[in-house]
Amino acid sequence: MPADLSTVLLIERHRGTLDKALDAVRTRAYWSPYPEHPKAYGDGEEGKAAFDALLGKRFDLDQPGTDGWTGDERSPYGTELGVQYPHPDPDVLLPAMREAMPAWRDAGPEARAMVCLEILARINARTHEFAHAVMHTSGQAFTMAFQAGGPHAQDRGLEAVAYAYVEQVRTPDTAEWTKPQGKRDPLSLRKSFTAVPRGIGLVIGCNTFPTWNGYPGLFASLATGNPVLVKPHPRAVLPLALTVAVAREVLAEAGFSPDLVCLAVERPGEGLAKTLAVRPEVRVIDYTGSTAFGDWLETHARQAQVYTEKAGVNSVVIDSTDDYRGMLNNLAFALSLYSGQMCTTPQNLLIPRDGIETEAGPRTYDEVTADLATAVEKLLGDDARANALLGALVNPDVKARLDGAAGIGEVALASRAVAHPDFPDAVVRTPALVKLDGAKPDDEAAYMSECFGPVAFAVAVDSTADALELLRRTIRDKGAMTVGGYTTSAEVERQMEEVCWDECAQLSLNLTGGVYVNQTAAFSDFHGSGGNPAANAALCDGAFVANRFRMVEVRRPV
Repeated sequence: MPADLSTVLLIERHRGTLDKALDAVRTRAYWSPYPEHPKAYGDGEEGKAAFDALLGKRFDLDQPGTDGWTGDERSPYGTELGVQYPHPDPDVLLPAMREAMPAWRDAGPEARAMVCLEILARINARTHEFAHAVMHTSGQAFTMAFQAGGPHAQDRGLEAVAYAYVEQVRTPDTAEWTKPQGKRDPLSLRKSFTAVPRGIGLVIGCNTFPTWNGYPGLFASLATGNPVLVKPHPRAVLPLALTVAVAREVLAEAGFSPDLVCLAVERPGEGLAKTLAVRPEVRVIDYTGSTAFGDWLETHARQAQVYTEKAGVNSVVIDSTDDYRGMLNNLAFALSLYSGQMCTTPQNLLIPRDGIETEAGPRTYDEVTADLATAVEKLLGDDARANALLGALVNPDVKARLDGAAGIGEVALASRAVAHPDFPDAVVRTPALVKLDGAKPDDEAAYMSECFGPVAFAVAVDSTADALELLRRTIRDKGAMTVGGYTTSAEVERQMEEVCWDECAQLSLNLTGGVYVNQTAAFSDFHGSGGNPAANAALCDGAFVANRFRMVEVRRPV
């Protein structure tokens, strides 16, 4: 490495952070090296100016195999971004990326981790710029784009690096092996062990959380020695293009080929992800998106290790509560945040038709549903607050599903349009709450399918036992990223745990304060489990990183 970014310098700069990350994933305590409040990063004017300077221009990465320019991003807030990105020729780009592998492999786990942490540190320093890029590609409101697209995404990237480091250093670099042979000379071997990357890692980005969902796979593959090709969602290229640019800058300064991280942006309707996914050079794939394409990847990309996060149906079982108002307010926030455009947002609220017990007395199914609708209306009654929580609808498909909600069942809470004072073309809508009957076959088609966006179903069931059985069937057949539960009964709580243990789903119980079922904390919470149809991997655990490399042994006689 050149003197300006040597291994020694990087270790001095980042080894302490890595050690704290390693301790955090071991203890599962709260920790983050990246502040989440915008004020920690200055007034933001420089970041906004940097974002504005990108618009309407070419985003040149000086990577091999560029055969043209493409880009068609339009902000959900109504403006054309006008950024043009390099379009790749895979026959040129992929061999160049493979050529960069040997030196990166030989650097070893610690040097790779330090380079990854330097990339994250530089991204963190530009969080305001990244926040605007995330906001104007995903539709998230600025504060959420800043936090989820910035520090929280960076946390998930660092978490992946920490797990990657642990798994690679589990085996020693060398070992002396001696086997006694009685009166004869012992058998002696000197053995070396090298973490060998599988090949190029392909990250297929999503529209809603390009950095938060993209960074775990990107940094898990890079830290384990694999080059990474980032193929963003065509509506959300800019945040990942910025990421690739930072990574290439750091790699070059550290003496490695910048072609270890490259960008692949598709032309409209090209379907580039399918082409890249089955290339023999691609040996690891990370994907977030629809079940249909996730299933296609798992079926057809047989040469690669495929990690998918697909669609699921998230449920909340409401049995009883000793904080009725707190439960309603918590659920109202969870349903409203980012207009329900999160893979962790609850969809089905399973409520006994005879009602529930609360600290203020019993409440019927109709009363619980009406009270929740009132809580949402109160939360979003002020348009300024509504805009800050809801963000904009990310694409027309979400709006179409919301508009169709009234035809599904009785509407307990109708969606309303919210005018945005700064972006008049933004489509901002409050959630809809629809009443369904768990005993009616016609209603089952609705609540047993993911309705991504600001639509929730209050599903009447005969009893808590029936709710738990429906929960079990939903997770088993459709998958779930999250499960919520409210009960004052120790026995019902145990039954909820049993269902989630059996079906491998992450459970949150009795949330009534400032923690919500659709939010997870890096280093402590697992995002998904990898054990039900919603996802075949968890962010982040050892299984997420350990199969991105193999240990190759060389034996020599002493």
